[in-house]
Order: sequence, then C-alpha cells, then structure tokens
Amino acid sequence: MSKYPILRPIKNLTPPRSIANWGGNSPQSISTRLLIAFSGGALMGFTPAPVNAWFLAWVGLAPLWILLMLEFGTSRPRLFSRTSSYALVWGIGYHGLALAWIRDLHPLTWMGVPWLASVAITVFCWLFITLWGAGLVVLWAWLWHCCSTWMARGQPDPCPHQVAVRVLFGTAIWCGLEALWGQGALYWTSLSYTQSPVNLAILHLGQISGPLTVTAAIVSCNGLLAESWLRFRSDHAPGRRSTQSLVGASLSWLVGLHLVGFLLYSQPLQENPTQLLKIGLIQGNIPTRIKLFEEGLRQSVDRYGSGYERLVAEGVDAVLTPEGALPWLWVNNPAANPLYRSIQQQQVPAWVGTVGLRQNRVTQTLFSIDGNGEWIGRYDKVKLVPLGEYIPFEAVLGQIISRLSPLGSSMVPGRMDQTLQTPFGQVIAGICYESAFPDLFRRQAATGGQFILTASNNDPYGAAMMAQHHAQDVMRSIETDRWAVRATNTGFSGIVNPHGETQWLSGFRTYETHAHSIYRRQTQTLYVRWGNWLTPTLLIGAGCLAVQSRFKSRFKSSSPH
Repeated sequence: MSKYPILRPIKNLTPPRSIANWGGNSPQSISTRLLIAFSGGALMGFTPAPVNAWFLAWVGLAPLWILLMLEFGTSRPRLFSRTSSYALVWGIGYHGLALAWIRDLHPLTWMGVPWLASVAITVFCWLFITLWGAGLVVLWAWLWHCCSTWMARGQPDPCPHQVAVRVLFGTAIWCGLEALWGQGALYWTSLSYTQSPVNLAILHLGQISGPLTVTAAIVSCNGLLAESWLRFRSDHAPGRRSTQSLVGASLSWLVGLHLVGFLLYSQPLQENPTQLLKIGLIQGNIPTRIKLFEEGLRQSVDRYGSGYERLVAEGVDAVLTPEGALPWLWVNNPAANPLYRSIQQQQVPAWVGTVGLRQNRVTQTLFSIDGNGEWIGRYDKVKLVPLGEYIPFEAVLGQIISRLSPLGSSMVPGRMDQTLQTPFGQVIAGICYESAFPDLFRRQAATGGQFILTASNNDPYGAAMMAQHHAQDVMRSIETDRWAVRATNTGFSGIVNPHGETQWLSGFRTYETHAHSIYRRQTQTLYVRWGNWLTPTLLIGAGCLAVQSRFKSRFKSSSPH
C-alpha cells in the first residue's frame, strides 16, 4: 500500500477512505459539496471592501481545493462536470459578492431607459462579469486537476515532496491565468485586492513582482492548508508526525510571507525636501444623471472654478480634478471656460479631467495645463469600460446593445506607451477603471513617473465600489513606491503614501477641496524594473519539477526490485 494514499496510481487514485465516503455519491452529497464550494467562495467575497475581512482570504480557497482532491479517481465522464461545478459555484460566490456594487447602476431611467429594462441591464452586467471571473476559476480547476493527475500517474510510492509540487502547480496555474485575465477588458477581482487596504504588510510583496505575488501567497497558503486537512482526515495517514509537519509548514509559510512583507513595510520613507509639492484636489460631487445637462454643466463650472480659486489661495502648486469634470465645454471653447481663465490669471497648473478628440473620435482624457494656460501634456484612458465607454464588436453588436453611456459613439482608447508631462516632470496617470491594471502604472513608473495621479468619476456607484477603488490605488502606490493623489467626482478622493497608508480620505457624495503635501520620487522597486517575473518562474519551475517527478517514477517502476 502506498505510504501517501492521496497520490496513488491513476487506476487507484482515490482520496482517503474517511473523506471519499463523506456523503457518498448521493444527490444530497453532491448538493452538500456544492454548498461547501459556494460557502468558500462567499468567504472570499467578504474579504474586499466594504467588509474588509481580509483574513478570510487565507482560508477561503481551501474548501474548493479539498473538493477537487475528492474527485481523484472519479471516472472521466463525471470528472469534468464535477470539478467544473465546484469551481463555478465557488467563483460565483466570490465574484458575485465582491462585485455586488454593480447593482447601483439601477435605475437608468434618467437616460430614458424604462424601469424594467434598467433592471434587466443591471442584472445582465452583474451576471456577465461574475461568470467571466468564475470562468477563470473553472479553467484553473480543470488544468490543475489534469496536471496533478498526470504527475501522479504510474507512481506506486509517491515522494513526500509531491504535496509541495501540487501546491506549486496550483499557484503557478492560478497566477498564469490571472496574468492573462489582466490583459483583457474586464479585470477587477484579483485575489490580491482582497488584502487592500488593511493588510499593508502582505501588500508590500507587490514590490517584488506586482500584485500576483500577493495572489501567489494566498493560493499557496490555501493549498497547504487544504493538504494539511486532507492528511489529518485520512484513515491511512502515516502517523501524527506527518500531519504535524505539514501543518507546521503551512503556518511557517504564512508567517514567513508576512514577515517578508513587514520588513519591506518597515523601511523608512526617505524623502528629499527639494521634491516637495503641495497638491490640491477637487471632489465636485455632480451626479452623472445631471452632468451632461444644463444644471450639471452649471454646477461643473461653478464648483471646479471656485474650488480652484480656493486651493490657489491655500498656496498649492497644482490642482487635480476628477474624470469628466468638465464634459464637452473644455474641447469646444476652452477660452470661454471660467476655469481656464482662472488658470491663466492665477498661473497655477492644473490637471483637468474632460473629454478630448483624437482621430475625430472622443477620448476620456486628463489634460496637463501649465500656469500660462498651455496644454503641455495629455493622457487618454487606455482601458475603457465595456458597454459604458465602448461597444465590443461594435460593427456587429452596435445595433442590438443599449449602452450604459450617453455618448454618440464609442470612445477611442489611448496608447499603452503614453507618458504625461507636467511642469514638475513626468507623472504616472490613471483614469478611473484603470486603477485595476497594475502594468499601466508600472510602465509609467519605469519611464520616469514621479508620483501617481488618478482621476475618477465613480458615480452612480455606492460606497462599496468607491472603497474598492481606493483599495486598488493603495496597491498601485505600494507596488511603484510612489505617492498617489486621487480625485473622484463623488468619493472617495484621497492621498496615499508609498507604504499604502491613507493620509487623507474624502467623504461619500460630498463636495470637497483638499490640499496636501506629497513628494516626487524616482525609486524603482523590483516590480517596476522587471515586471511580473514571478509568474513565468512559477510556471517553468512547476513544469520542470513535474517532468522530473514523472520520469523519476518511471525509472523506479522499470528498475528491477
């Protein structure tokens, strides 16, 4: 009999008896397992803001891992359906809860959308983005299960290190899929953001290889925890010492990761007084439902104009406005805009969020304007919101999809290689949804960006989405080792230092101005220099170890006894 029964030859590859008999194969058993999978996903769904139960992320994936292990030895026709079902309901539990703020889209009656149609649009968006994220979990479960099965095939007496190899496989595959997911248009609920903005120590692992370093830490700790539980529950476990060793390894890994993060977090911020800047920001609090109409335009001119004057009186070096602060007016006739005239008179630079034109199409743009009123730089939003700012496959779907945007046509995205120049040098820019895409910030930091400016709208969403958005910017600040200035329309605007500590946070749906001192920085973290080097390293390492383990087992099985 194998010393490690969890990894027997493929024809006998079954979980330990006490676990395999857990409810049998009855419909009630399958329902129980699906409920357990959903509960694990729900635990993970409570980790991001506004609940911020970040500690649940370190156990939330373990139930799914255990359930997948239970399916070793299942006949191939049932294997795919069961593993996919477990992963699907886990993904729905996580992404569905974490993205529940999408319901704030409703009502869209201000756009002329009927009430029932508004409900249908909101539900469709919620379901689509939830299933999009859950699909990644399904793909991960299938790939991990196939790799683990292939690695175990034909091994009459598996080696103790195979648990570590299996955990490495699960971690590498998850990070690889999340890296691919992040290149697309829909990306928000990375496992890494479950730790922000509370667990700042572990978030500092992002300085090593970006947010996927944090994701790798979470997946690997959950995997080790699940393997420990399986070993503990096995009737055939090779003694208490084996279980205790695995539990000890799990706890040591968890604590060790946090210690590494804490060491990075505890490094003092060495600021150069000559790089000090006093930045002002304006939170206009003008609802989207009125922004593009006469009342909204009047409020925009009044609030951003008077806010600029107030901040200049406080002695700021520059002023930042949110995304779309001055829709249309800035492009049509800037000289007639009171804010533009104030900039020329006061000679204090500003970064103004408004719409721009490129190739005769509209862009979502942050303009950099110097004290003379000259436009010295612009940043066009790269990651546009599907259905909100552009229609995917517009030629096909444009006639049948009702967009969630009053624009006459899809916006055009900016280039990935943009840089934003200011009177103080190059800065790192991001507009709204882009806060979830770390590579945009890394690229700009690597080319000389000295601090982060993010301009967002965030309306009509509620406080939950705004808190998650702030959490995303906290991660970007830590990864790049930069100060971040966040100006939003309705909340939460803020100031974040390079350690991810929030120095100031605005209220929810309030009109506010604020001035704060920050520092320009030119440091480069490992992530800024080398990017996401950890994921390919994990994938290559897992592949090499699996092949080595497989050929080693073949050599042993073919050698004479």
